[in-house]
Amino acid sequence: MKKLPDFKRLTNRLINEPSSEPMLVVKTNLDPKQVTEENPYAQGKKNVSKTFEAFFKGEET
Repeated sequence: MKKLPDFKRLTNRLINEPSSEPMLVVKTNLDPKQVTEENPYAQGKKNVSKTFEAFFKGEET
């Protein structure tokens, strides 16, 4: 098994602490209608799982 480096010594990644402040996410009429449009995680797939769609729609599964 490959030994992973110590996260405190990583210099090529940014690992940020979660924000303690509230965050505002706004959905606009410019957002794509389908969660697969312009989504790099879908990579052009037209059929994705319900869990995938729910995650990007902000719904509970």
